[in-house]
Amino acid sequence: MYKSIIRPILFKIYAEKVHSLIKYTLKIAMAIPGVKYLITAYYHIDDPRLEREVFGLKFKNPVGIAAGFDKAADMYNELAVLGFGHIEIGTVTPKAQDGNPKPRIFRLPKDKALINRMGFNNGGISPAVENLKKRKTKAIIGGNLGKNTATPNAQAVVDYTAVFEGLFDYVDYFVVNVSCPNVTDLCELQDQDYLEEILFAVQKLNNAKDFPKPILLKVAPDLNNGQLDEVIEIVEKTKIHGVIATNTTVSRDDLITDFEPIGNGGMSGAPLKKKSTDVIRYLAEKSNKAFPIIGVGGIFTAQDAIEKLEAGADLVQVYTGFIYEGPAIAKKINKAILKKM
Repeated sequence: MYKSIIRPILFKIYAEKVHSLIKYTLKIAMAIPGVKYLITAYYHIDDPRLEREVFGLKFKNPVGIAAGFDKAADMYNELAVLGFGHIEIGTVTPKAQDGNPKPRIFRLPKDKALINRMGFNNGGISPAVENLKKRKTKAIIGGNLGKNTATPNAQAVVDYTAVFEGLFDYVDYFVVNVSCPNVTDLCELQDQDYLEEILFAVQKLNNAKDFPKPILLKVAPDLNNGQLDEVIEIVEKTKIHGVIATNTTVSRDDLITDFEPIGNGGMSGAPLKKKSTDVIRYLAEKSNKAFPIIGVGGIFTAQDAIEKLEAGADLVQVYTGFIYEGPAIAKKINKAILKKM
C-alpha cells in the first residue's frame, strides 16, 4: 500500500514539506488513544536474538534511523514506535542556523536516490535539549555533532565540544560528523591534524565525566584506502569507540537521472550501497575488527542490511530506504535477520 498508493502521492510534494507532514501525522496519530499500541504491535519484532551489545550499550535490535531525519530531536519517540532500535538525532550545531537556500533536497526515483544540500539546518543546542527532555522511548538515542557554518575550521573544536557538553545528559552516544559534503569546507576537517584535535578534545571532556559515553566518527564513502588507513590509526590513537560508515557521496557515477539541473549536494540511496559496503569491509578487515561499525548507505531491502552486517557492521541505519520503502522497513529487516539465524 505504501509504495503503490501513499508514496506516489507524497512524491508529488516537495520533500521538506512531506517531512513536516509525516512528523505531524505521526504525532497526531500517537496521541489518539490505542493507536500507539496498535502501531507498536504491528511494527515491533520483539525477540532477544535481535539484541546487540555494542560499545557498551544494549540495542533492542540492530536497525536504526540515521542522522538527518530527526534533526531537531522532535520525532524520535514516534520513530521508535515503528520498531527501530536506535535513532540518531541531529546534526546539532551550537547555534541555530537556516542551512542552505531552498530547494535543497531532490528525489531521484529512477535511481532510488536523494541528493541533498541541507547544510546542517537546525535550531541549535537549546531546542534540541528541550525536545530530548521529553524522551519516552527506551530505544537508544545518538547525538550527531556538527559545527556552525560560520565557524572557521581553525575554531571547529570549540563548536564540537560545546554540542557534546550540551547534549551529554540526554543522549546515549555521540557521533562526530566531519564528513557531510553540504557544509562549506567541512570535509577539510577529515584531515588528520584537524580530526585528531577535535576527537582528543571531545574525548578529554568525556573521560572527565563520571560515566563516559561512546564517541563515534562518521566517515565519507569517498575516502581512498590510504585515508581509510588513517581513520583506523586515528580511532586507535584517540581511543574513540567506533565508526559510522558512511555519509553521503559527492559521486554521480552511473546515474540514470540527469543531475546537472540539481547541482551539488550529497547523494544517498541505492547508488551508494556498494561503495559504503566496501568501506565497511575494508575498515573491518584492515583493522581486524578492532572497533564496532555502524553501516549506513543504500539499505532498501533486508538483504541490503544483511550484506552490511556480513561485511563487518555491528548495526545498520536507514534513511533514504525508509523514505522509499516505507515505515515497515525495520520490521522487514529484523524478520529477515531472524530467519537467517
